[in-house]
Amino acid sequence: MVTVTTILRVKEKQSLVIHSFNPIRSKISMKLKELESHLGSLDQFSHPKIELEQYPTGPHIASRMLFTAENSFDDVSNKVVADFGCGCGTLGIAAALLSAEHVLSIDIDPESLEIASLNAEELELDMDFIQSNIMDLRWRGPIVDTVIMNPPFGTRKKGADLEFLSVAMKVASQAVYSLHKTSTRDHVKRAALRDFNARSAEVICELRYDVPKLYKFHKKKEVDIAVDLWRFVPASNQSRRI
Repeated sequence: MVTVTTILRVKEKQSLVIHSFNPIRSKISMKLKELESHLGSLDQFSHPKIELEQYPTGPHIASRMLFTAENSFDDVSNKVVADFGCGCGTLGIAAALLSAEHVLSIDIDPESLEIASLNAEELELDMDFIQSNIMDLRWRGPIVDTVIMNPPFGTRKKGADLEFLSVAMKVASQAVYSLHKTSTRDHVKRAALRDFNARSAEVICELRYDVPKLYKFHKKKEVDIAVDLWRFVPASNQSRRI
């Protein structure tokens, strides 16, 4: 199998036009443990950047997030999926392994995209990687079916998680899956329904996010943070534009 992984660099204020997508692939079932095993083999940040709140999305959470999106809601296989703030590519790769039609993985950090691209090549997955600030994509209307993301929690830049969500709700035609701190549950739901015009905002489950000791200011070897896995449905729920 010939693997094609490309990295597109999008200049600030420049629109991105997607002209075509891969042909629809047949749906291939994959067991949860198999998916988690594949994700556990991926390389992660060697020098994470605190200003970008770079923390790896572990295989346990990532596999359950995408497995639920596919098996409970049919939001992955044969769908065009965008991974916002993809980091080392874990969520987007999970979508590709679950037979997404096409995966667009987007991150502002070129070093993370290089790791993500190599991870995809190792698993012989055909994906596109785009270097851009999420706020500068300038996509017009629903251009993907599903957005998946583990956005910055906003500890360095207040409201960063909601900035990601605001863009995701504009470009997804079917659903947005996102991780947010459980402590912000009421705030996130209010913003989604009132400010981002979501038709529905549902916490699918509460998970434990294992944050390893990555930075000098971390005192403990590992910290568990309660996070919510959300599924947001855009109000329009219209077909994506190609």
